[in-house]
Order: sequence, then structure tokens, then C-alpha cells
Amino acid sequence: MSTTWDVVIVGAGPGGLACAKLLAEHGVRVLVLERKQQIGPKVCAGGITCDGLLRHVPESLIERSFCDQYVVTNVQRLRVSEKNPIIATVDRGRLGRWMAAAAAEAGAGIRTGVRALAIDGTRVRVRTASGREQTISCRHLVGADGADSLVRRSLGLPAGRVGIGINYQVPGQAEKMEWHLRTRVFGYGYGWIFPHRETISIGAYGARGNLPAATLRRRCIGWARSLGYDLDGQQARAALISFDFRGFCFGRTWLVGDAAGLASGLTGEGIYPAMVSGEAVARRILDPAYPATEITSMTKKQRRHQQIIDLSARNPILCSLLMEYLALLLRLRLINFHTLEMT
Repeated sequence: MSTTWDVVIVGAGPGGLACAKLLAEHGVRVLVLERKQQIGPKVCAGGITCDGLLRHVPESLIERSFCDQYVVTNVQRLRVSEKNPIIATVDRGRLGRWMAAAAAEAGAGIRTGVRALAIDGTRVRVRTASGREQTISCRHLVGADGADSLVRRSLGLPAGRVGIGINYQVPGQAEKMEWHLRTRVFGYGYGWIFPHRETISIGAYGARGNLPAATLRRRCIGWARSLGYDLDGQQARAALISFDFRGFCFGRTWLVGDAAGLASGLTGEGIYPAMVSGEAVARRILDPAYPATEITSMTKKQRRHQQIIDLSARNPILCSLLMEYLALLLRLRLINFHTLEMT
């Protein structure tokens, strides 16, 4: 493994791979480092808005797509419908493998089983799967290493605003994509049922400060049981989601996706923000004058989501009223899922 590159990207998620592919297509010598042996698997419900998704991945990767969204609150049940699919589900593993193959075909180097141990500017000390340690140097370093990003920590940036998602991927079929904004169960978080091709993603999400992780998991199991889904004996997987954005460009060090804190604090959605920010950072590296307005747009929407979280966190009654109000706005078509999602 060469020890000198134009760009080193830590993390082979959607943000890192999108960045790598675009850079490699323009002749940049880029290396992606992934600590896991396999690219792709991650705790993820796999839901993403169609208008954002279809610009970035082929339709063959879409598991299911839905023109109807079902929303349940403490007192309302509604169906939101559009002519074209609103949200689709993807398999996170298949998506990762497809993106890795595309980046490699463009010329990016990808190394799995390589853990970043320490960062000094644009120098990264790593350990390979065989236990060998070496230092890799680069002109630009991109952190795409998730909510607990080592690259972000090397910059001295805190990550105080985080959420937790708990997901069960169970065998079976379901026909409805459901969002349960039931504050009596999930506080100012929500539960979901996202049908995939041969499985169903059932889970819950909430920002830190909403409910302890153990409580969120216990309530998720009870809620699912009330809907006819027995999660006893099923494997629960949890992941942190960062929405503490504090910038993406720090000299020759860059942050994308969850490492930059670009997920939605309200919904927890992070795949599309990761892809968009990865490509935006690649374009800025290629052209320092590139404005990266897509990141600015995402952060504006993220701030609106944060305002909803802040209002919901003040007290349970206000939280319930706000969730009912959001559902009413959806019912009246004064807002839509593209407003709520990071599109």
C-alpha cells in the first residue's frame, strides 16, 4: 500500500465512496480506508426520498418504492399520497458494494480491514488486518467515518447533537410504509415500518435526551407487538446518528456525512446527505471556487428540523401538540415529506 496519495478518505460509507468516485474520475489519486472487512453493512432502515435517491443510484438497487405514506399519531391516522413514489427502500449492503465497485472502476484505491489509529494534520497512522502499522500522507484528508469520527475528533470538534436508531431487520412482507409519531410511546422520536423486498425494517429513532436507549428499545418491542410483529429473539442493532454540523472544510481536512453532522436530527436520515456532501467536497477539492451550495441548502433544512426538536423537548404536552400539528399540515398538504426529509 502506497504511503503517499493526493486524497485519503477515512470511511467507505456512501459519503466517502461518492467523494472517491468523483475524484478518481478526474484523475486524482485517492485512497479509501475502511476498518471493516466488508463494505456496505450498517445499521440502517434503508429509507430515502425517491427524488434524491434516483439521481444517485440505479433503479435496480431499489427494493420497494411507495407513493403512499401512512402516518400515525396519538389521535390521527392519515395516508399521504403522491402520483410518483415518495420514499423508497434500499439494502444498505448492496448499495455499499455497488458504490465501492463504481469508485474502484473509476480508479480509486479501496483498502478494507484498515483501521485509522491517529491523525496528525494530513498524516494518518493505520493498522492493517495483519497488524502492521504504517503512516500514510496525503494532500487532502476526508473524514467519512461516521458519527464517532476520528477525523472530526482530530479537529477538536465536539459532537453533542446526536440521535440513536434501533433497527430490527426481520423476514417477511409488508405493504405499507408507516411512520408512528406516537409521543406516548416514542416521545419526540418515532417508530417506523419500512418494507423491503424480502424483509421488513422495524425500528425507532430519537434524539439524545429524548429516551434512554434501553427504554427506546423496550418501547419499540412493545409497540411492534401491538401491531402483530414479534421481535423477541430478533437481533436489535443500534447506531448513533450525528446532526451536530460545525462546518465541512478545515484547511486541507474535510468532513462529509455523519462525520460532518449532516444527518437530520428529526428523522435520522443520513444516506442522501452523505452522498451529496461527499460529491460536494470532491468538487471543492477539484475547484476551490466551487460554492458547495448543496451543503448550505441541507444545513438550512437541518436547522428547521432542529427547531422542531427543541420545541418538542420542552415538555410532553407541547411535544404532542407539535406532532399533531405536523400531521395536520401533512393532511392538508401544507407541507410534504420532501419538506420533512433531507432532500
